[in-house]
Amino acid sequence: VLARVVKAASLVITMTDTARRRLIHGWVVDPAKVQVIAHGAEDNRGADDPALRTRLTDSPNPTVLTWGLLGEGKGIEWALTAVADLTDLDPQPHYRVVGETHPRVLERQGEAYRNGLIAQTQALGITSMVTFEGRYLDLPSLLGIVRAADVVLLPYDSRDQVTSGVLTEAVVAGKPVVSTRFPHAVELLSSGAGLLVPQRDPAAISAALRRLLTEPGLAENMGAEARLLAPGLLWSAVAGEYIEAGDRLMTTNAALQSVGRLFVA
Repeated sequence: VLARVVKAASLVITMTDTARRRLIHGWVVDPAKVQVIAHGAEDNRGADDPALRTRLTDSPNPTVLTWGLLGEGKGIEWALTAVADLTDLDPQPHYRVVGETHPRVLERQGEAYRNGLIAQTQALGITSMVTFEGRYLDLPSLLGIVRAADVVLLPYDSRDQVTSGVLTEAVVAGKPVVSTRFPHAVELLSSGAGLLVPQRDPAAISAALRRLLTEPGLAENMGAEARLLAPGLLWSAVAGEYIEAGDRLMTTNAALQSVGRLFVA
């Protein structure tokens, strides 16, 4: 189906370079008709005050945030084990896991995954360091939660994920990111907006979080790099690229139709 759709299209847009390469090589698509336009995000850069851009909470405990629909593959179990290795820090970080269980997961398995994570938290003795918030978030609430975080953690199991809206939203908010090495993260964080770790590796996650929470200037430098990337990732910028792509396509199509009419004549 995808091959037929791509063949029928005059222009194909992917959200990452990895997706573009896979499309070209996997479906033998003409590279000239595949364009990359990034996944967008709401403007969540905060006020001009750098302190407000960094975090909006009076808590002395730094906040590590993972959010999104919950289900196996999110890698939260590895994150919890990593957090348990940070109990010696003063102040201790607070790990916030925000989001409802994915509807399809809920239909098949109920809350088994979430309950397993809660049980793991209790077994590790870190209940005071972890909060699960299984609730729907409207956009203003979500933006506020992201702004209040010190670090965004994406411990995903997948090695193939080519697009992540959560990752884009974290970078636009100017947050330093710790992420596993899925393709979109490798692309977006390569300039220094985050730290990359292997999948299913709690020790690596713990070491990266420890660096961000203790190494002077590291989180600030990563946040600054994220803010440099942010303008090109805003929905307004993304929409502008789609408009330009559409204009070019229509201009090219009109020219081809004109040539065709002349040829027929």
